[in-house]
Amino acid sequence: SLQAGLAVLLKAERLFHSSYHSQAVHIRPVCRVTHWFAQLPCGGFTVAASLSLVQDASCLAVSWELRQTLTVVFDTFSSSQGKKDWSLFKMFSRTLTDACPLASQSKVYVDISPKNKEKELLEVTPPPASVHEAIVQGDKRTYAVYDLLSPSLFNTSRSLNVQLKWKRPQDSSELPTPVLHAQRYVSGYGLQTGEISTLIYNTHPYRAFPVILLETVPWYLRLYVHTLTIITKGKENKPS
Repeated sequence: SLQAGLAVLLKAERLFHSSYHSQAVHIRPVCRVTHWFAQLPCGGFTVAASLSLVQDASCLAVSWELRQTLTVVFDTFSSSQGKKDWSLFKMFSRTLTDACPLASQSKVYVDISPKNKEKELLEVTPPPASVHEAIVQGDKRTYAVYDLLSPSLFNTSRSLNVQLKWKRPQDSSELPTPVLHAQRYVSGYGLQTGEISTLIYNTHPYRAFPVILLETVPWYLRLYVHTLTIITKGKENKPS
């Protein structure tokens, strides 16, 4: 249902107006988790039992996992005339009112990692109840966590509209560049000389990252796999 939970934000008018959106369905086999009871003796009688979950090491029983993902990129920097402020309502024209009744877990993560450690310049409203830290591409990232299943989240307000503001004007000419980023451009013309070039940059001083490149190509463009060329550090790598 699109009337509750995170699905409320899936407004087609706003999603198709974004700079990029992608929907995917992932299906994979996973080893089934088995249940067993541990019985405890008490005064000559077995009266206590506890439920435990055990992963099937031999993987004789297999279940299928279905995962649906939606990726959306909004260019709020351009649409807001160089301002970095954003909110859920500004991007989706909607706010969150409650969690999905069928969901066992429903959380919103907001990356509040400061640039150049200027944490005092960021203002996130409403204040998050918890903060999660993780290492992403070798960098320490900080996330504000909003648990939609928490009863206290909607006590003060009937809806959740996460907003991120800068306390003072920022330099609009400089945007942070991720450690791992890519660029793509088209050169030449026609089927004979036309080329699609993708440049992948890793600016980390010492760490290498595994990369899976997914190219989205229009249906009318014919590709010739034998013309694929991979160059790393100035040397050509022959695809296997």
